[in-house]
Amino acid sequence: MDGSPPQAETLTRMLSKLERRGPDHEGRHLDGAVALGHRRLSVIDLSQASNQPWVDSALGLTLVFNGAIYNYKELRAELQGLGYSFRSQGDTEVVLKAYAAWGEDFAERLHGMFAVAIWDSGHQRLVLARDRFGIKPLYYNQTRDWFRFASNTQALLAAGGVDTAIDPVALHHHFTLHAVVPAPRTLLKGIRKLAPGHIMLVTSDGRDRVRAYWRLAPARCGLHSEGEWLEATRAALVKAVRRRRVIADVPVGVLLSGGLDSSLLVALLAEHGGSDLLTFSVGFEDHPDERGSEFEFSDQVVERYATQHHKFHVPNHEVLDRLPEAIDQMAEPMVGQDAVAFYLLAECVSKHAKVVQSGQGADEVFAGYFWYPRMHQSLGEGVGRFAPHYFDRDHDEYLAMVEERYAGPDYTAALIDERLAAAATGSYLNDVLHFDVTTLIVDDPVKRVDNMTMAWGLEARVPFLDHELVELVIGMPAEMKIRAQGKYPLKQIARGLVPDAVIDRPKAYFPVPALKFVRGEFLAFMRDLLESRQARERGLYRPDYVAAVIADPEHQLTRLQGSKLWHLAALELWLQRNVDV
Repeated sequence: MDGSPPQAETLTRMLSKLERRGPDHEGRHLDGAVALGHRRLSVIDLSQASNQPWVDSALGLTLVFNGAIYNYKELRAELQGLGYSFRSQGDTEVVLKAYAAWGEDFAERLHGMFAVAIWDSGHQRLVLARDRFGIKPLYYNQTRDWFRFASNTQALLAAGGVDTAIDPVALHHHFTLHAVVPAPRTLLKGIRKLAPGHIMLVTSDGRDRVRAYWRLAPARCGLHSEGEWLEATRAALVKAVRRRRVIADVPVGVLLSGGLDSSLLVALLAEHGGSDLLTFSVGFEDHPDERGSEFEFSDQVVERYATQHHKFHVPNHEVLDRLPEAIDQMAEPMVGQDAVAFYLLAECVSKHAKVVQSGQGADEVFAGYFWYPRMHQSLGEGVGRFAPHYFDRDHDEYLAMVEERYAGPDYTAALIDERLAAAATGSYLNDVLHFDVTTLIVDDPVKRVDNMTMAWGLEARVPFLDHELVELVIGMPAEMKIRAQGKYPLKQIARGLVPDAVIDRPKAYFPVPALKFVRGEFLAFMRDLLESRQARERGLYRPDYVAAVIADPEHQLTRLQGSKLWHLAALELWLQRNVDV
C-alpha cells in the first residue's frame, strides 16, 4: 500500500453497490490512508446509537460489521465484568469491544453470522473475520497500491482497477461443482474471498496473514442410543431456532417452502412460544414434467398453526423479465434454479418483514439429497466415489466445452481428494457431509439466499447451520442420518408436529421449471446470449459444444438434473452485466 489517502469518490461508488443490502443508513469514516463505509439494515437496536462505522477513539478502534451475533447479550455482560462500558444496546459495539478484550481470539467468542472488519490504529492493521459457515460474504481486492473489501464483488468492481481475467482453476470448479468456487478464489483473478471460519490481518505496509480460528470437529457428547441422539439433536435445534427469533428488535418470519425443513421451523417456533407467526411461500407455473409450486403442502402447515401467511404466484413471463435483475444481485454467478425464486420471493417478503428464518443447510447436515445414499453405497474412496454422483460434468467433457486457453489438469478432483481426506471423520459419508457444510454449501444455497434476500434489505437466518448443532450432528452415525431416504432424525423430531404428508413426501426442490426444461422464449433468450458478439469475443466456450446443447436443451441435464444450457447462459449473462460495463 502506498499510504495515500483514499479517494472519496471511490468509496461513494462502492457504497452505491451496497445500498440495497443496507437501506436504512449510510456512514463513513476516514483515518489517513484508511476509509471505511457502511450501509446498515437495522435489525438489532434500531436507534442511531448502533449506526456504523462504529468508532471508539479511546480504544483506537473502528468497526464495520454485517450480520447478527446471537450471544451478544452474554458477551456484553462478560465484557462489563471486565470493566468495559457501553453506550448502545446492540451487537455492533459488543463485537468491537470483544476484539479490544480478546484480540485475534474475539471471533471464536461470536455465535452467529458475520463479516467483520476492524481498523486497529494502535497496531496499524486491518482485522477481517468471517463466520464459521460463510453465511455472510467478505470479498477483497489486493494490489501493491491498495487493499479493498466489501460484501459483494459489484462494490469492488465499481471501485475500479480489478483484474477481471477469468481464473482457470475457478472456472473448472464452477462448471464441475454447479457454480461453487471455494475460497479464496472467485472466477475473477483480481477478486478473492475470505474463507469461512478464518481471520485475516492486513498491516499498513500491505503484508497479510490468514489463519483458521475454527474447524468443524464432532462435539464430545458421549451419545450412544438412537433416543439419546434424537433428544440431543432436538434440544440443539430448538435452541438454534429460538436464538434466531428472539435476537431481533423487528418481527421474524419463516420462508415456508412446503418441505420438511421449513415446516419444522414453523412447528418449533409455534411450540416454543411463537404466536402470530409470519410465513411466506412462492410458486411458479407448472410444467408437464414438474409441478411449479408446493402450496398443497405449505397450506397444511399454515392451517395447523394458523400463521399469518402470504402466498405469491409468479408467472413465467415475470421470471424471464426479472432474470437480469436477479443476476445483477449475484456477487458471483449462480446456476441454482431457485436463485430467481428467492429473489422474487424476497421482494414480496420485504414488504412485510425484515428478518426471516430459512431451512438452508438441513439437507447437507442431515443427508437429505438423493446422491448421499448413492455415495454411501458405492465402492472406492475419495473423488472416485464422489464424482459419479455429484459432478456436473467430467473433466473430459469440460475440456470439450472450454477453449484451449482454459484447459488444464483436473483441478476439482484434486480439491475433492484433499478436502475429503482432511475431514477424517471415520466415515465416508460423514466426510462428504463435512466437506459439504464447510465448503460446498457456502457458495451454493447459503450464498444464494444471502444475495437474493439482502438485495431487498431482508435478512435470512439459517438455524440448521448453527455451529453447535452441526458439531453435534457431524458426529452422529451416518447410517442414522441416511435412514428413511435421508434426514431420519428430522423426520422423527417432526412426527406429530408436522403433517405426515409433508414428512413422508419424496424430497422436492424449490421448482422453477422454466430454467430446467428450457424452451420457447427462455431458449431464444439463452441462444441470443451465447451467440452474442460479447460471448463470441470472450471465447470461453467451444462453438460446437454450445451448438449441441442448444439443439437439445431438455435432454442436456447434469447428474443433479440442472440444465447445461442454463449453466452456460448464466455465466455469460453475469459477465455481460457485471464485467462488460
